[in-house]
Amino acid sequence: MRVQSPPSGVMGKTPAAISMRSPYKAYRSPFGPQYKVPFNYHGLTSKGLMRYGTLAGGFGGVAGIFALFFFAEVPKVRDDIMKKVPVIGSFFIKEIAPEDNPF
Repeated sequence: MRVQSPPSGVMGKTPAAISMRSPYKAYRSPFGPQYKVPFNYHGLTSKGLMRYGTLAGGFGGVAGIFALFFFAEVPKVRDDIMKKVPVIGSFFIKEIAPEDNPF
């Protein structure tokens, strides 16, 4: 007995999986639960967007503060940014003793 293989490109797919979506809306019974589907874009709703935006903003703020303090000893960053911070600005003032100055 000889088994015939399906045409290429359809391997493992049912006709319903490759057909187009129906143009009509699904039937909603008046006796069933009344629900509304919120507006979404690829499953991301406005509530999820706010949650992920807050999370990304928090991580971005922490990453920015880390980068600022990581590069705080670079002279340009120290003079232009860190010395002007009100509470911790005096910590970044570096005075060279006269005996250590080569000039």
